[in-house]
Amino acid sequence: MWNYTDAVHDHFLHPRNAGPLADANAIGEVGSLACGDALKLYLRINDKGIIEDAGFETFGCASAIASSSVLTELVKGMSVDEALKLTNKDIANALGGLPKEKMHCSVMGAEALEAAIRQWKGEPAVPHAHEEGKLVCKCFGVTDAQILRAIRENGLKTVEEITNYTKAGGACGDCLDQIAEILADELRQPRLNELKPRPRLTNVQRMQRVMQVIDEDIRPRLEADGGSIELVDVDGKRVLVSLGGRCAQCRASAVTLHDLVQRILREQVEDDITVEEA
Repeated sequence: MWNYTDAVHDHFLHPRNAGPLADANAIGEVGSLACGDALKLYLRINDKGIIEDAGFETFGCASAIASSSVLTELVKGMSVDEALKLTNKDIANALGGLPKEKMHCSVMGAEALEAAIRQWKGEPAVPHAHEEGKLVCKCFGVTDAQILRAIRENGLKTVEEITNYTKAGGACGDCLDQIAEILADELRQPRLNELKPRPRLTNVQRMQRVMQVIDEDIRPRLEADGGSIELVDVDGKRVLVSLGGRCAQCRASAVTLHDLVQRILREQVEDDITVEEA
């Protein structure tokens, strides 16, 4: 199981400021439903540049909801200049820490905050991601600029850490070499030094991991959004499931429940897992 702190549990089960803010004058949107995590942050900023109120809508796991919730609590009463100094580390620290595999949730919060304030200032949204960046990870829409920012702000040293903070390389893995080269250039190390394959799983480890991801991540997402899933069998890298409903995420992104489940299992378990419906 993920080692969640009491603060994460509290903000997940009792999120603060959840829902749209009717009189918001600054809105920041980051992430993508198709990629599994999305955040829409609402701010009400007065004429003196003070954030008077905040709200959020989040689609994602417990860490994403908790990060969004605590972010709205942190920024209330801050000036926009103070808020812009908040980093994903501040968000994670306010929760007493996040599992390393979930640090991208805190990064999403920091990016949404920046996007909202830039909108309030009348500036283009997050230039490091959309104006200057070159797309690296097609699965999750992550650019080289976002990867470099994560490396520099968090002192990342390995490709695995970059995936934990940005999700880049966590699905098909085709971009891992490119991520390693970006990291090597940034750290001025020999190229590809940091590229390490995922450890091979035994059949028992794979089955346990599949069950964990379905119970803790996939099923809560689907049930909260109109879908359902039951694990039928795990035969090597072939996962047999029973799927029901059709979640709003899938309708929005024109993917099937099967595609969504397979993508998440490939991201969190092994990149060559196949999902079949019973």
